[in-house]
Amino acid sequence: MVLVTGPFRSGKKTFVREWKGWTETQLSEHAVWDVQKLAQETDDLEALCRKLSQYDVVIITETGAGVVPIDANERHAREQAGRLGCLLAGQASCVVRVYCGIPTVIKGVLE
Repeated sequence: MVLVTGPFRSGKKTFVREWKGWTETQLSEHAVWDVQKLAQETDDLEALCRKLSQYDVVIITETGAGVVPIDANERHAREQAGRLGCLLAGQASCVVRVYCGIPTVIKGVLE
């Protein structure tokens, strides 16, 4: 599994489509994104990580930068997303960070 991460609207899905040569349909069959939303809905992040690791590509938006939310629920969701990102990065054969549409490999080799 390849983990693709980066800020909101940084070009992560576009990068994956161009890198893999996938159509939108192929992207939806082989990749999953917006997984930080799934993280806030579960109590078992390790089980979620195992499930998501079955995809060829997992795309997660970085949520740890910026102002810490005042609302306790928003802080919890942000914490869950960060923990899931760490678990996924540990399982991934390759981790790519996309910033301003530019991919940078930070773990492994992009094949």
